Amino acid sequence: MSSDNTVNGNKVPLLSDHSSSDIQRKNSNPQISYEEQLSKKTFSWRFWIESKKLWQIVGPATFSCITSYSMFIITMAFAGHLGDLELAAMSIGSNVILGFDYGLMLGMASALETLCGQAFGAKKYNMLGVYLQRSWVILLICCVAMMPLFIYATPLLKLLGQPDDVSELSGVVVIAFIPMHFCFALHFPLQRFLQSQLKNSVIAWVNLVALIVHCLLSWLVVYWFRLGIIAIAMALNISYFVIFFGLFGYTVCGGCPLTWPGFSVEAFSGLWDFFKLSVSSGVMLCLENWYYTILIVMTGNLENAKVAVDALSICMSINGWEMMIPLGFFAGIGVRVANELGAGSGKGAKFAAIVSVAHSTIIGLIFWGLILIFDDKLALIFTSSKPVLEAVSNLSIILAFTVLLNSIQPVLSGDMGWNDFRWNCTANFNIVYNHISM
Repeated sequence: MSSDNTVNGNKVPLLSDHSSSDIQRKNSNPQISYEEQLSKKTFSWRFWIESKKLWQIVGPATFSCITSYSMFIITMAFAGHLGDLELAAMSIGSNVILGFDYGLMLGMASALETLCGQAFGAKKYNMLGVYLQRSWVILLICCVAMMPLFIYATPLLKLLGQPDDVSELSGVVVIAFIPMHFCFALHFPLQRFLQSQLKNSVIAWVNLVALIVHCLLSWLVVYWFRLGIIAIAMALNISYFVIFFGLFGYTVCGGCPLTWPGFSVEAFSGLWDFFKLSVSSGVMLCLENWYYTILIVMTGNLENAKVAVDALSICMSINGWEMMIPLGFFAGIGVRVANELGAGSGKGAKFAAIVSVAHSTIIGLIFWGLILIFDDKLALIFTSSKPVLEAVSNLSIILAFTVLLNSIQPVLSGDMGWNDFRWNCTANFNIVYNHISM
């Protein structure tokens, strides 16, 4: 497996791949640095080489993101075929409450992209396992602190103006999602830990297995056992734990012999500093995810709220599906920049960021065109309700431009790094962008 080859070859700095080795062999002057040699090559050649490096990370990472998010889409689709109320309840439960939680957990776990990436590039392998365990401690504490959000979801949704029937059913769905709430705290850091070591193929295969399991479970609980919306939520819980236990088993059973030294008490030191770094990382993605939550909550106050919530949730689900691609770039550029900086190559880090933004923008333009072309067929996977289909079609132009802008923004966030000034720039950019989007 390619992931095993990564560990066996980690005696060589991550940046000294075949391409850089070839350049250094061809240049007979030992006084010329690698960056100087690279700068003499054509832009197209450099772009091609960096693209290959980037897609080695982004390809499996994007596939993992898409398969993981597809489980949410499948859950929404099965709920939608139970009825408009069930779709609205699942939309509110997963996008508002669980979406709030998802954004926070994913954002805070993204701290590991920089920390583990730089440690791996600098060959400080033992620190990767320590960083992973610190992230687990911080995120599990946050999970406990956020429990009232799940327990009191129904009165909170009513307070926000959601219809009573939707709020009641959404509250029950959210309670069923509590196991996944804790799974996020374990799964996201572990995923970043493996990505920083280029173990992306392992993540991709485990996610594929979980997606197959989820499709089978969802079909069984809806069409075979006819257990309803709560069983659909429990199927999603099981599928996410399949991912976590698969990755955890790989990590502790010899898949990461250099970077996983076992559980260590060192994980409990420096927690406050690690918490501050996690929060800094979290704000980049939290505002990105939370404005979806605000939009859906506001929609619940409109007339004919069920149709409005269903239509907007479908649009947000399609947007979220496509957004898994730039989130793959977000993860990829975080690793590439960290590896370059860890190896002392500032110019390489800057060029990696440029290439990543270019690729993500091109993909965003492709999806922008597809949404405009197939505007009247977008919602068929979720529902057969004519009012909802019409509402989604009317929103297609806004959806297309939202997809285009969201293809760029997460990658720019991933390029920013840990510098306080850049963190503030990213936060301000998110706030302005979200205000315009709303």
